[in-house]
This record gives sequence, structure tokens and C-alpha cells, in this order.
Amino acid sequence: MTPLSTAISPESLPTESKIISSGYPLSIAPMMDRTDRHYRYFMRQITGRTLLYTEMVTSAAIIHGDREHLLGFSPQEKPLVLQVGGDTPSDLAECARIAEAMDYEQINLNVGCPSSRVQNGNFGACLMAQPEQVARCVEAMVKVVNIPVTVKHRIGIDDLDRYEDMANFVRIVSEAGCQHFTVHARKAWLQGLSPKENRNVPPLRYSDVHRLKQELPNLFVEINGGFTSLEQVQEQREYVDGVMIGRAAYDNPYLFAKADCDIYSETVIPPTRHQVVEAMFSYIDHWVAKGLKLHKITRHMLQLFAGQPGSRAWKRHLTENSCLVGVGSDVVREALAKIP
Repeated sequence: MTPLSTAISPESLPTESKIISSGYPLSIAPMMDRTDRHYRYFMRQITGRTLLYTEMVTSAAIIHGDREHLLGFSPQEKPLVLQVGGDTPSDLAECARIAEAMDYEQINLNVGCPSSRVQNGNFGACLMAQPEQVARCVEAMVKVVNIPVTVKHRIGIDDLDRYEDMANFVRIVSEAGCQHFTVHARKAWLQGLSPKENRNVPPLRYSDVHRLKQELPNLFVEINGGFTSLEQVQEQREYVDGVMIGRAAYDNPYLFAKADCDIYSETVIPPTRHQVVEAMFSYIDHWVAKGLKLHKITRHMLQLFAGQPGSRAWKRHLTENSCLVGVGSDVVREALAKIP
């Protein structure tokens, strides 16, 4: 694969990064089969300010599918970003119009997913080898909406993994109108590794993302990959504008309990885990009354008590009972009673 041309030279590095204080310094990553509307509503009981994302939705699904089913959300979930996968400028422009009309905060183009299914559609991480095409997509979206158009991408792909390759990709796409880049600080192997392995096997390269912010200080640069605590978020904010947390946000959702205070400087008392559960009761009953199976909601709540006494009993009760016919918040109340 032919490398892209070299971007800005290291000699042009400023002595300090120009950290952008506006925007959202903390977000939860878009995750397939995880960040659906029920997970997002649940997380809003823990943090009101953290930026949330949908699962990735393809441009074809957005244009031709059941829009309310795929894109619907509760007002409480905002601020919320729609992540889209696609490579056709006109289709993505239509998706951007739809996102704005539905009152999404931003629309984000996925240039980071390495799965073979996504590659077959010529979107996701494979588009890092086509920066001009990504630029055309971004330009088409920017022209038709007022909400920000953002891009999530990798450090690199396969052998196209030099820092200069990534910086040139960002430069080309930014010239098309994208001012916000979320960088998963790992390269992606498009052949030979599964999506799961691509989240773990390639080494993290935080310094490349830090350098990107130094070289392109007027862009909002957000870093993603391997973060598990708010302390790490604070450390990264010395170098970049924002931090995105993925798996840890699902495996330990309560780590965001102090995000509004510690990251967004709000004078609020963090909710207790019990308060988070209690805030879900009416939401659960509303959706169960509409025919939703309870486990569609409670599956996102299993890790709320991770590391706490009673966590195993909580998870067991929800897992064993949430799929039963006709059950609702009563099952969650029973599970909560098992926590000391």
C-alpha cells in the first residue's frame, strides 16, 4: 500500500498544545450492540453532561430503514451524537440532514471500524486509505447542516501506519470542514485480526495523538483507547481536548458518577448506585408496557455494582428473571434488595 504524503514537519511543533476548552471533554464511545437508547438513558442517570453516541448506523439504514426504531431517542439522552457508516457523499449528506432534523448534537463518520462486513461496504477503517473520499463525504455533510460533522478514525491501518500518514489524513479531511477528530490510538489490521482483537492486540500510541494536537492546535482532538478512570481522563486533558471511553463505560458504568463534578466542574452530588436503579423504574415500566422485553434494558445494568458486595447476586437475579414473560421493574426491585 502506498503511503500518503508527509504532513507538517516536526520542526513546526509549537511548544505547547492549544487545548480547546469548549465542547465536550468526555464522551462514551459508540459501541455496537451496546450503546442503544436504553443504555444511553441508563447512563444519563449517572452522568448528565458526558457526550453520548449511538451505535453505528449505516447510511442505507438511516435513509431507508425504520427511522424511529433505529434513531429514536428520549430527550433525556441529550447531548447525543449519531454515528454513521458510509462512503457515498450524497447519502451521507442526507443522513446529516436527518440527524439535524431529529435534533442530534453532532453527526460522526465512522472511519475506525475494522470488521470485514464494514470493509465489504467500503466504509469504516478502510477509508483511512482514501482521505480524499472521506473529505468529499465530510464536505457534502458540512454543506447541508449547521451541526458539527466529526470523524472517528484509527492511528492507521495495516502498513499505512506512520504518524505522517495519519496527520496527512486529518489535514486533508479538516480542509473539507471537519474540526473534530476522535482518534482510536491503535492501528487496525484489516486482515488477520477480528474486531475484538483489533481493540486489544495493536499497541496503544498515545504520543501520536498528542503530537497531532500539537501540530494542528486549532482542531478539537479527542483520544480513545484503553482508558478506565476519570484520573486518566484528567491526565490526558493536558495534551488533548477530549477523551472518549469505550469498554470501561460498559463494564463499569458507575465510573462516570463523578464525571459531571470532576470533568465538567458542576456542583452536583453524584448519585448513589441505588438512586441510579430507582431512577430507572418508571422508564422500565413505560417500555415494558409497550411490549419491550425487560432484559433489553436490564442487560445494560448488570455491571452497575461491579466490585461491590452483592454484585453477583444482583447480576444473577436480573439474568435469570428478566427474560420471563410479563415481568417489569418488580424484578429490578427484587435484585436491588439483594445488595447489602
